[in-house]
Amino acid sequence: MPSALTVPAPIETPRKANDWRALIWAFLFFWYFSGITHLLIQLDDGASFVGFRRAMLASLLWLIPIVLWPRHTRRIGAILGVPLWCLSLFSLGYYSIYGQEFSQSVLFIAFESNTREAGEYFAQYFAWWMLPALLAYAGGAFLLWRRLRPASLTPRAATGTILTILLLVFVAPQYKDAARGVLSWHGARSTILKHLEPAVPWQMAIGYTEYQQQLGHMQELLEQNRQLPPLANLVDANAGRPTTLVLVIGESTNRQHMSLYGYHRQTTPRLDGMRDQLRVFRNVVSPRPYTIEALQQILTFADQEHPDLHLDTPSLLNMMKQAGYKTFWITNQQTLTKRNTMLTSFSQQTDEQYYLNNNRDQNARSYDDQVLDPLRRVLDDPALKKLIVVHLLGTHMRYEFRYPEEATVFRDKQGLPDWADARQTDFINQYDNAVRFQDKVLAELIDTLAAKDGATMMTYLSDHGEDVFDSAGHDVIGRNEGRPTLPMYAVPFLVWESPEWRRRHPRDYRGDLDRAWQTSHFIHTWADLVGIIFDGHDPSKSLVNPAFRERPLWAGNPGAPKQLVDLRTLPASARRH
Repeated sequence: MPSALTVPAPIETPRKANDWRALIWAFLFFWYFSGITHLLIQLDDGASFVGFRRAMLASLLWLIPIVLWPRHTRRIGAILGVPLWCLSLFSLGYYSIYGQEFSQSVLFIAFESNTREAGEYFAQYFAWWMLPALLAYAGGAFLLWRRLRPASLTPRAATGTILTILLLVFVAPQYKDAARGVLSWHGARSTILKHLEPAVPWQMAIGYTEYQQQLGHMQELLEQNRQLPPLANLVDANAGRPTTLVLVIGESTNRQHMSLYGYHRQTTPRLDGMRDQLRVFRNVVSPRPYTIEALQQILTFADQEHPDLHLDTPSLLNMMKQAGYKTFWITNQQTLTKRNTMLTSFSQQTDEQYYLNNNRDQNARSYDDQVLDPLRRVLDDPALKKLIVVHLLGTHMRYEFRYPEEATVFRDKQGLPDWADARQTDFINQYDNAVRFQDKVLAELIDTLAAKDGATMMTYLSDHGEDVFDSAGHDVIGRNEGRPTLPMYAVPFLVWESPEWRRRHPRDYRGDLDRAWQTSHFIHTWADLVGIIFDGHDPSKSLVNPAFRERPLWAGNPGAPKQLVDLRTLPASARRH
């Protein structure tokens, strides 16, 4: 009987599915160290979504060793997780205390403070709940680590995952520069670092590196400033007499949105009520629509025709120290960033500084009323003569981050023209709310000064303006030096004087209030206001001097003088609503 051998069919080994769930748990573990702080910031509406998104993408990098060596997932998680957890405590702790994101500016403050100051800060802000919060934070990291398991991926899936991560983290951020044809190695490196910085540990590493770079640049500027000769034949009318001078510098405030200047909404009710105490100058413009460039002229002898004089001549701060004033700088601006190095160098020319805003990103909440407490402390300083510079964040975009929710007044289209659509209405309402909150801060500054006896003067001006759909076409939001409109440059300029100051320095301002004048000549006006004369003072550039001579109001980049525009010649359509 024939027997047939039955050959069994080969058994096909089932192909193991990719374990994406394990990879997601691994991502959550690494994201935890950067993401919790950013999540709290988002829940608090303390900053834009950009930092949260960048921290999330940067956390993907830690998945690469997990994908390459899945059998060692837990060991890799422990080796990387412990230092990440330790470093994340800096950003989480800083947010818990100050409500701000950790940045290189914090490093500047930390290294500028001595051990005693650090101990005082710790004693002031330490609270009992911090210990259980720390334990809970550590417990969350431990529980996520316990969920780690090998993420088994096919070679093809593993390769695709790694390439996707590298693409998202290193290539995608270059898209805008590549599309504009300006991609370069230096630019690409800078972009990558900027996208990595919100995440641990890059936050500390990149922050410290940039801090050292900007600090070096700032020290060069300060050393250059120290080598400048003093002003010749300087005479101060207040010599030997108690005097307090306050210079308040605003930010991005367009006077056309202030009811003090005729705006149809009540955006400055407190200043409106003080009008009889104020000298309100109605035709003042800034030379540049950017903070650093504007202040390089406002605080020095530089102007649009001589833009480099800020490097070769003393600053306003040098002048006041030479006149015997103890100088102070109170700021709600960012401290030490690539853009703000020049600004910080100005602050470091003063005797004492109060840095209140150490956010990494300008698009973060920071309210100007926090300048009031440092001002009160400075006013109690026993120095005979004091100059106090208060630098506000003012109405800088994003406007909704410049005032707390409870300060919101304008919520709908009431009082706005028919052309304003929903998007324009939102922007205008937010800007007007920011202007109104700044009005409250300015009024409280004046009230604080008025409560002190003595000869006191406060001057307020904004660094530049802002076009909030104000010019023709109603399609411009922000500033663009290449396409100037008056709202980008139209700034408020106010002077408040105490009764003692008015007795000491009687002055009739009535013929000065409508003069067309540019803040690039502020140092000459300031000298007249405070009673200082010196060789090189030009009375024809002073807004309050009888010898004042009207000049072109040049706007634009002085590095391209042929492209400068006289704001007096702008067509009416570019000037206002």
